[in-house]
Order: sequence, then structure tokens, then C-alpha cells
Amino acid sequence: MRTRPIAVAATAVAATALLTSATATATAAPASPRTAAPGFLTADDLPPHATSPWYAGPVTKGLPEELFCVDGALPKRPGAYHRTFHTEYDTHASQVAVKTASAKAAGKLAAKLEKRVANCAADWLRDNPGSTASWDDYGTVEAGNSAHIYGVHTAPPESEHGVNLFAVVRKGTKVTVVRWAQMGTLPDAPVPAFRQTTTMAAARL
Repeated sequence: MRTRPIAVAATAVAATALLTSATATATAAPASPRTAAPGFLTADDLPPHATSPWYAGPVTKGLPEELFCVDGALPKRPGAYHRTFHTEYDTHASQVAVKTASAKAAGKLAAKLEKRVANCAADWLRDNPGSTASWDDYGTVEAGNSAHIYGVHTAPPESEHGVNLFAVVRKGTKVTVVRWAQMGTLPDAPVPAFRQTTTMAAARL
């Protein structure tokens, strides 16, 4: 599949490095049946790391502190939960799941998230002049009511390359976005394994 390169040349230096693990902004709390957390991935559902196991944090109410590519697109509501994952190296992941008011609302949210991820590389470049970025659309997965996978690569000048895989999944009134990230470029991304992760995200949702 052909990579979609994007590049901008400028004199400014990129402001931030990409690969920082997401941290929680809210503590876990008991939920009523009406606002119970959606089902989440486990560490074993993520693409295997060559030299490290995956470690999963708790399912936590609210949104994570870092929302690369989808910042501002997810509603801050009682139905939002997240979980973060990490390895002993640079590879990390996160999952956010939201319970919406209706299947129609879930469809609108999933479409908004897909658009935001597809535009992420170009948006990131506007905030990081002098950098390069690329992205790819890896297509849909037959899971839930809809599931779509994208890849995003970013490279600040004279700094590490970062590669991300995103899955946006809708199932009934629930929507989840899964992010896998590490240092590297799009060819380094484990797309086939992430497709399986996407299928599991829908099944557990």
C-alpha cells in the first residue's frame, strides 16, 4: 500500500517529541450500570513485542492526558473511559472507549475520529514547521458495525521518527479508538497483527 508523504520546510524547530506514554487524568471509580465501562483490550490482545511483554494499566474513567491525533474530538462525558499499555522499551499503546446516547451518535463520533486521524499528519505539520510526516489508510476490518485502521508517521527535525497505528471501531452505541506507537516509520508498523487487535477491540467492546 502506497504511503502518503507530507513534508514542510521551515526554520522553526518542532516543539515536542511524539513518543510519550499517556497518563491518566482521572482515577478509577465504581460505575453504575447505566455508565458502566465498555469492555477493553487486555495486554495479550496487542501486537506482540519482540523482546518485552505488554503491561496494562487499569480501566480508568475519563480521557487520558495525551490524545495524539484525536485531541478535542472525544467528548468528556460520564461514558468515557481509557486504558494505557506499555512495554519495557519505547512501544506503548492506549485505548479510549465512549458510550454515546444512540447508534446514530456513535456513527457520527466514529466518522469524526476517522477524519481527524486521516488529517493528523497534515495537522501535525502545521504545528511543527520544519518537520516531515506521512500517513496511510490500511482499510477497514470486518468487526463491530465499522472498523478502520490508519497509520501516521511523524519526524521532527534532527529527532526520532515516530510511527502510530490507529483503529476506530463502532459497535452499537459505543465507539473506541486504539493507538499503538513506537519509534520508527510506517514500514515498521505491525499492521497484520494490529488488524487482529482491532477485531479483539470490537469483540470486547
